[in-house]
Amino acid sequence: MRGLAPCLLSASLACAPFGAPAQAQLPADPLAGAQVVDLTHALDERAIFWPTADKFRLDTVAAGRTDKGYYYAANNFCTAEHGGTHLDAPIHFAEGRWTTDQIPLERLIGRAVVVDVTSQVSADRDYQVGIRDFEDWERRHGRIEHDSLVLIRTGYARHWPDAQAYLGTVERGAAAVAKLHFPGLDSAAAGWLVQARKVKAVGIDTASIDHGQSTLFETHRTLSAQNVPALENLAHLERLPPRGATVLALPMKIAGGSGGPVRVIALVPGDR
Repeated sequence: MRGLAPCLLSASLACAPFGAPAQAQLPADPLAGAQVVDLTHALDERAIFWPTADKFRLDTVAAGRTDKGYYYAANNFCTAEHGGTHLDAPIHFAEGRWTTDQIPLERLIGRAVVVDVTSQVSADRDYQVGIRDFEDWERRHGRIEHDSLVLIRTGYARHWPDAQAYLGTVERGAAAVAKLHFPGLDSAAAGWLVQARKVKAVGIDTASIDHGQSTLFETHRTLSAQNVPALENLAHLERLPPRGATVLALPMKIAGGSGGPVRVIALVPGDR
């Protein structure tokens, strides 16, 4: 071919002089200017679990210098699915719904709204967040958009890992369940979030999306029936704005699991 080869243009390649390599235009850094907030409690021997669940255990396999002179560390761990900061998969309370590994990741990534009910909870540790709380929030901050992740801030994360303050009891075993006292989401409000606002997922900074005195777990059942995952034992919700953060909640990919440990982070725009 005589002369210069035609310069090929595309959305990702810049036109370069003959003989010079074309340079791809990389996408903008999604973290640029953003504050990364960890919404996850560490899993250790102090982590809070449901009274009937096995607690987290870390067993040291190796920690030291090998006979060849290099350092090597390895551990085994054992944990119940539902403890620490974790995911409730819909199968947890609804037969035939998604297991942990079946939840599309798109359902666990997205725009977040943070609904602060700390003042209501301060007067009633068995408080159930109702439709009116969400309507009041919308009057101040605007409508909850479809496909939002709704995070409920009760302020209980400040008690972690004090089980007495966080759960209402330090006792373990089946008899302790009746002594649980902490706030949660009312089942009618859960239905409203699913039907009227079509949310992706719901999270809370307590041990359960149902309040501690629940015996029928109606809120779990309402969300699970519609394949809406729940996030429990969240941390640091006070560091998020009422809206504008992007949340990523990535659980261990447990095949057939009813839940599992999850690392939840939020990206908060730097201009806020």
